[in-house]
Amino acid sequence: MTRLDRRSFLASAAGMGATLLWTSPSSAASRVAWREARTLYPEGVASGDPDAHSVILWTRRPFPDRPRAVLTVEVARDPEFRRVVAHSTAPVREDADWTCRVLAAGLQPSTVYWYRFTDDDGNGSPIGRTITAPLETDDAPVRFAFVSCQSVNEGKQNAYRRMIWEDQRGPADQRLGFVLHLGDFIYEVVEYPDEVPHRYDRTVFDIGRIPDARKAYNFHVPTNLAGYRMVYRAHIADPDIQDARAHFPFICIGDNHEFSWQGFQSFIKYEGPPEPAQGLRVAANQAWWEYIPSRVRKASGPGLASFDPPRVETLPIPSLDPDGFGDERNNRVAVESMTAYRAVRYGRHIDLIMTDLHSYAMEDPTSRPEADAFSVKGFPLLFPQEALEVLDGGRHYDDGKPPSAIALGEISVPNFRRDEPTFTVLGHAQKAWLKDRLKASTATWKIWAATNGTLDMRTDPQNLPTTLSKPWPGKGYATFGGGDFSGALIERAEVYDHVRDANVDGFVVVSGDRHSFWAGYAAKALPPANYEPVGIAFIVGSLSAPGLSESLEHGLKGEPLRPLYVVERPDGTKEATVNLLIKRGVKSAFEYSQSGDIERARSLTNPDLAPHLEFVDMGGHGYAVVTAGSGSISTEFVCIPRPVRPAATPDGGPLRYRVVHRADRWTGGKPKLQLSVLEGDPKLSI
Repeated sequence: MTRLDRRSFLASAAGMGATLLWTSPSSAASRVAWREARTLYPEGVASGDPDAHSVILWTRRPFPDRPRAVLTVEVARDPEFRRVVAHSTAPVREDADWTCRVLAAGLQPSTVYWYRFTDDDGNGSPIGRTITAPLETDDAPVRFAFVSCQSVNEGKQNAYRRMIWEDQRGPADQRLGFVLHLGDFIYEVVEYPDEVPHRYDRTVFDIGRIPDARKAYNFHVPTNLAGYRMVYRAHIADPDIQDARAHFPFICIGDNHEFSWQGFQSFIKYEGPPEPAQGLRVAANQAWWEYIPSRVRKASGPGLASFDPPRVETLPIPSLDPDGFGDERNNRVAVESMTAYRAVRYGRHIDLIMTDLHSYAMEDPTSRPEADAFSVKGFPLLFPQEALEVLDGGRHYDDGKPPSAIALGEISVPNFRRDEPTFTVLGHAQKAWLKDRLKASTATWKIWAATNGTLDMRTDPQNLPTTLSKPWPGKGYATFGGGDFSGALIERAEVYDHVRDANVDGFVVVSGDRHSFWAGYAAKALPPANYEPVGIAFIVGSLSAPGLSESLEHGLKGEPLRPLYVVERPDGTKEATVNLLIKRGVKSAFEYSQSGDIERARSLTNPDLAPHLEFVDMGGHGYAVVTAGSGSISTEFVCIPRPVRPAATPDGGPLRYRVVHRADRWTGGKPKLQLSVLEGDPKLSI
């Protein structure tokens, strides 16, 4: 970096209010009398949001006898700290829950560094490892993992152990540059083992008690900043989460559980109607900022020492503005206390464009009590596609002519959305930013990190045999309801039309939240509408949180259509026929449930049901690895067995399967994914 570059960066860092650690072109052995005292740094270390010349470093070191203290931080080119390239001090403060953030700058691109923190008495943190990004001109392929949904209350994080094991033993060009975490870093809904010792076949692990908690269903949830902080500490106390954060730089974006399970904007929602919770939204944002090293923007201005939350009142939010946002000052102030959506350029080939799909979202129409009328007895989990389309459109459906009621067989259901705005997940400003970034990007692959799934999830109950079920009352296909971006039909079409019309090539979507592995094509509509893919899309299985197929094993007892979702064999084996139901249709799922003949089941596929899908596993846990180069991109699914107990081996335990989907770069025409099964047999998923 030239002197002018350094001056510019120093000015920029000063503008951020950053605690700056500037590296030297020379190196020397450490002079710090560091000795590891892991118990004094109970959450370990982490790094986040790397660019080619800098990265955010993080630790937490409580000092119970004072309100603030100072740590020494070092960065080295070797884990023994014989080649220290930077050395400085950094404050830790009680009002930031003793978390510490440092901007390490002046680093070399595509370089591995080690870092550590030490107090005045020589008590040292664990040693962390981080990696800078390549220059924008660097043509080397990029590899990164993406993950989501880690529940320490109900599972173990064996996938991280596998990820670290493979990374440490892989050749240099196969090692990961970073981990993209797509949200549900925490689960704010906490079960207490003395109340709920088991869920499904899982042991509920004791992660502590939330201070001042509220009881909701069988869960306890935070009501203030102290509650959220406790939940973050409980998650990061997990040794595999802690080791992963020490080994890889993380790039993170939150999903729903970082605030509230069924929440949106600054509303929370439990057993009754949505409740205003502006103060709770600010608290959730503050805790995320304190525990996740990142470069997100906060309303209090630049500075890495503390969040400095805005003051808000929790008041009713009586109406929505024309864009679907709660039209109340405190709601806006609370949401805008932190702006998490952002983009990271990583070498020549990746522009990582992250969006926040809960802070600006409207309430999911299918979750409202008025939508219960579309839950048809005898057809579990299914929701008429035509009803979803009407509810999504609101007052703008059918060019501003929404029906007053929606037919469902012989009944008519009032259209409770006919006077409301079109359903939005992105919100007006974020959507405009996303479209502008996609259009302007010069990277080979424009990777949209959409925290929850964009791929349609539907089936064809209109094709059920009359011997199996009464006729489906809908007009055709059935979805599985809303709940993620696949239910924002008009907004998704707007984004995908923009990709097409702006000639955005190399469009890729990566998502989490569904607790399942998916691979397919980004398309705004499916047959009988015009099917027009504009890119490829992937969803990663959960790290540890339970998925749909696991819940189905314990549910739908007595339902005639249960074999379409899960089948139990005489030897006790349970198979997720729901994968076939979604990818191939009711006839395929029913055939397999009866005969166990996968080839016969595949021969009964409905070709119009899911032309956008290449892979579905509703019970998958693990992680995904993207490799992006100049001519192709691939996504590898690494699926582990259900993580209900700690792995017995240091490699994280066995694999269920390992599959890779690869696409050559396309310009015009349709993208094409090519599947390779490397380990295991995911026969119901392909």
